[in-house]
Order: sequence, then structure tokens, then C-alpha cells
Amino acid sequence: MNEMSAETVLTTTRSVRKRLDLTRPVDLAVVRECLTIALQAPSGSNRQGWQWLVVADADQRAAVGAVYKRACDEYLESSGAAGKLFAADPARSAVQQRVHSSVAALGDTMGQVPVLVIPCLRVPGGLGSGNQAGLWGSVLPAAWSYMLAARTRGLGTAWTTLHLKYESEVAEILGLPADVHQAALIPTAYHTGDGFRPAPRQPLDEVLHVDRW
Repeated sequence: MNEMSAETVLTTTRSVRKRLDLTRPVDLAVVRECLTIALQAPSGSNRQGWQWLVVADADQRAAVGAVYKRACDEYLESSGAAGKLFAADPARSAVQQRVHSSVAALGDTMGQVPVLVIPCLRVPGGLGSGNQAGLWGSVLPAAWSYMLAARTRGLGTAWTTLHLKYESEVAEILGLPADVHQAALIPTAYHTGDGFRPAPRQPLDEVLHVDRW
């Protein structure tokens, strides 16, 4: 595990898509370490309704990857695809084009990534139409904690939900019970290259509101 300050981990945990090492195995003991850390995240009413599916079997990964590829291709053709945003801003558009390219690359390789982690919620009464923020807020912080822990161990991850367009197909592949709902798909692998640095972001004052909008 690399010794990093909290600030370094928080500002350099990037979405890794093109630089995932598809050939280097990931020891599931390391994934377990990261998930153990993730379980320290908060959850509503301390319910801890999260469930974690770790997919390492090659055939299972390939099957999930095929569904993801289909969803990814449809996303890339949509008007909301990363590369089609901010077209009027040349500087920002250039960044979006790189993101678009990396999304496409992950679509091609998802089924080859050594480990796929799928955070889930068990919701016996169904998702309903109530406080969805509170519901998903009980698993998303833990999933992010997993990604941060992976970063300190030299692992790259990416947060994606494109496969949820075909959630029932993935659920069938993985044998998920009807009351278990997927929150994301997190490819996990060692990364190639030297490392990561903070990404360009909007200035805080452009998005900050104090007391009133």
C-alpha cells in the first residue's frame, strides 16, 4: 500500500479506462481489503443494506462485458455522450473528446478487466418512489471509499452505470435475487503509466451558493 495523504488520495483518484492493465492479475485478497474499508462508510439508519458482488471468473466477466459494450455503444451515439458536450467551448470540448475516447475504450475491454465490482442494495420492499437520495446514499459513499482504497493500493477504477439500462440481463447473468438492485459497475485493475494528478475543474465560486441561490 502506498503512503498517501488524504488530500492526495481525494484529488488524484481518477476514472481509469484506457490505462487499466488487462494482463496483470488482481489478488482478491486486495479487493477484500478495499471492501473492508468501504464497509466503514455511513449508511442511512446504520441499516448497512449493501451487498457486494465481485466478478473474477473469465466467462462471467465476458458476459457482463458484452452487455456493457452494447449499452456503451448506444450511449456514445446519444446526444448526451461525453464527446458531444460543450462543443462551443474549444478548450472544454477537447477534454470531452478525450473522455469520449476513453469511454469507448472501456466499452471494448470491460469484459477483459481482471475484476469487476458491483455494489448493490438489498431492498426487500422494492425501490418505490420515495426518497431515492436517501436510499442510494446508503451505498454510494461506500463504493467511493472502495475506489479510494483501491487507489492507495495501485489499483485503477472507474465509476460507470451504463450497464443499468440492461440491469435485468446482468442480474440474470450473475444470479441476483429480485430484491437486489445494482448501483454501479466498477472495473478494477492495476494501472499502467506513472500516476495521476488533480484534474481541471470549474472554479469553486462558479458553483458555490451561500445561504441563498
